[in-house]
Amino acid sequence: MHKYEIILYWSEEDSAFIAEVPELAGCSSDGETPSEALKNVEVIINEWLETAKSIGREIPQPRGRLKFA
Repeated sequence: MHKYEIILYWSEEDSAFIAEVPELAGCSSDGETPSEALKNVEVIINEWLETAKSIGREIPQPRGRLKFA
């Protein structure tokens, strides 16, 4: 389990729940249920981090809840 913030919402366009990780550019997944979307995004987070390491990309530290002004 990672400590990155995950935003979970329903998408009418996709007819699915979407789980996005704002701190990891382009990191998101979907699922038929909220639980499935969260399970899927954990896999995607691992893949994102592995890819970033392999290409020497900086990996942001989890900041927790994002604050909007």
